[in-house]
Amino acid sequence: MSDWGGGMLVLGGVVVGLLALLELGHRLRPASPLRLEPGPWRLRVDENQVRVQMQVTLVNTHARKEVMLIRLRAEPTMLATRAVDGINVKIRIVPDHPDVESRPDGYWPVSILKPRQPLAARMDLVLTGAGLGSLQALWLEIGWLAYGPFGRLRQRHGLVIPIARPTANPQPAWRQGSGYQVLPLATHLLGWLDDPLQVLLRYAEPHLQPGDVVALAETPLAVMQGRYRLGTTVEPSCLARQLCRVFHPHSSLATACGLQALIDLVGPARVLCAWLGGVLLRLLGIRGGFYHLAGEQARLIDDLTGTIPPYDRTIVLGPEGSRTTATKLARAMGHPVVVVDVNDLGRVKVVAASGGVDPALVHQALAANPAGNANEGTPLVIIRPSPVAEPRP
Repeated sequence: MSDWGGGMLVLGGVVVGLLALLELGHRLRPASPLRLEPGPWRLRVDENQVRVQMQVTLVNTHARKEVMLIRLRAEPTMLATRAVDGINVKIRIVPDHPDVESRPDGYWPVSILKPRQPLAARMDLVLTGAGLGSLQALWLEIGWLAYGPFGRLRQRHGLVIPIARPTANPQPAWRQGSGYQVLPLATHLLGWLDDPLQVLLRYAEPHLQPGDVVALAETPLAVMQGRYRLGTTVEPSCLARQLCRVFHPHSSLATACGLQALIDLVGPARVLCAWLGGVLLRLLGIRGGFYHLAGEQARLIDDLTGTIPPYDRTIVLGPEGSRTTATKLARAMGHPVVVVDVNDLGRVKVVAASGGVDPALVHQALAANPAGNANEGTPLVIIRPSPVAEPRP
């Protein structure tokens, strides 16, 4: 072997070793295995009171280590069409587990979660006072303090509790295009407590006819899967702080936390290699190389302000299992379903589609972004192919 070949082999070994160390450091960083899962919930609304009762569960996802839960709290934020100064909120959280004592004073006793063990808690929120009729939803930030081999870590996640739901429009406003019609559909504020199928059945099914296609925006699908992170919970690494500088200012990866969210998904080694490859391809006049090398999630992440409140405080990841979800929804609905990423610049990306979807029709119908990118609250669009007029003789 020549000296040049040997040198290249050594250089390659050094690069692989550095990437392995980078990946290992990322995987060994302090992290709590406790994960939040929402459970059953019930809403009662009358003139004098709004009451929400729900269950949440913390699961120790580690296969071998025990974790202690020191504290569990919830902080509600009211989302309404008018001022909420006259509304009072009371919240009570108690353990819902036979091995954990529920105290009348509300004190949360330290609890041990064995490997793979869940621990449920019951939450009771009561809202009273003037202005209840203006409530649209509650944004509930749930925080807990975990204690274990990783040290002591604070964790937080949030979820939307819908209060008001829009009424169906008996005369929907279809928009006419060349060879198609589109109908944007308003929904309540969607979140982790919603099931995509039930949302489609409630809002889209009453308007569907044979041949229609249901388009579901990818960001609402992601939030219904709980795939978002509070921006304050993302700790950017040195790698994220440095690499984010070269992205376009409007990119969701142009901030250290936005890029760190991608690193947490696919690993630092892949992101670094994609970044280097993207820079080299850019020098050759080829754009978009980073996004192809880093994977689909790189294109789908929305940084803070990337969607409507209260998700403007979160980093929304791309949905998971989009193709499987679209196929299941289409089978249940009896109509083709497509998951799309659309913006105001006329960019339409088909993230996933069931059978029977014409991509060309989807691009043509959604290029004008009929659902909007602001606070329209229309995550669903029905696409109806228009019959082609017969040419006159």
